Amino acid sequence: MTTITAPTAAAAPLRIPEASNRIGIRQTVSSSLTMAYRGILKIKHNPEQLFDVTIQPILFTALFTYIFGGAIAGNAHDYLPLLIPGILVQTVVLTSVVTGTQLREDMDKGVFDRFKSLPIARISALSGALIADMVRYGIATTLTVIVGLCLGYRPGGGVAGVLVAALVIVVCSFAISWIWALVGVTGKSASSVQGISMMVMFPLTFMSGAFAPAQTMPGWMQGINHVNPVYYMVNACRDLMNGNVYGSNLAWSLIGSAVVIAVFAPLTVKAYMRRA
Repeated sequence: MTTITAPTAAAAPLRIPEASNRIGIRQTVSSSLTMAYRGILKIKHNPEQLFDVTIQPILFTALFTYIFGGAIAGNAHDYLPLLIPGILVQTVVLTSVVTGTQLREDMDKGVFDRFKSLPIARISALSGALIADMVRYGIATTLTVIVGLCLGYRPGGGVAGVLVAALVIVVCSFAISWIWALVGVTGKSASSVQGISMMVMFPLTFMSGAFAPAQTMPGWMQGINHVNPVYYMVNACRDLMNGNVYGSNLAWSLIGSAVVIAVFAPLTVKAYMRRA
């Protein structure tokens, strides 16, 4: 008896699904908003993080009004149109420094290492942090304007001028936050990031004419102001809040913000992706 063996079909080549780590734009946006919500929750559970956008604007506005008002403008009331736009810019711009500090803290604590294991876009942790900080800018802006109104400030630009000025400040501060995000990603520690940021921002803020007319400053300092982005932000906000004027200061502020984002956003993302 002959046994006939059926021919065995040739084994089909084993196909291993190609792993793809590409994540679409929609999922990236969703992940970024989730990370932004995480940042807001951190504020909720650690209310002391809001000190610089709640207590500081109230203290600075009240103290500067009554300390410098008489010396610079003759009285506190006449000083308010000069001070409120300036202190508004100062408060929100200094708040942008927190972006780099908190990024460095999260990286030092290994939080970003945990994010690597999640099916999310790697960039979402960075973009989410920047979006969450815009909430802080909004809080600082609102409180500063409210304190100014309580002290007697009446913006000549009306509601429209104040709203546009607030929007400009938030946009410009968002642009500046990319600089500090780069410092945070590349820095060695949160304390060093904060020290570097403050060392740069304090002189630029006080030289900008935020608290005293820039025309009264030495000539060399006025020259520096021509390349000082905070100077144009302060003047743009004064134009808008006191007269609803859309002039060259506003244009330079927006152009400068666009340039900062165009330069520092790619550098920050590249440095972050290399470390994340």
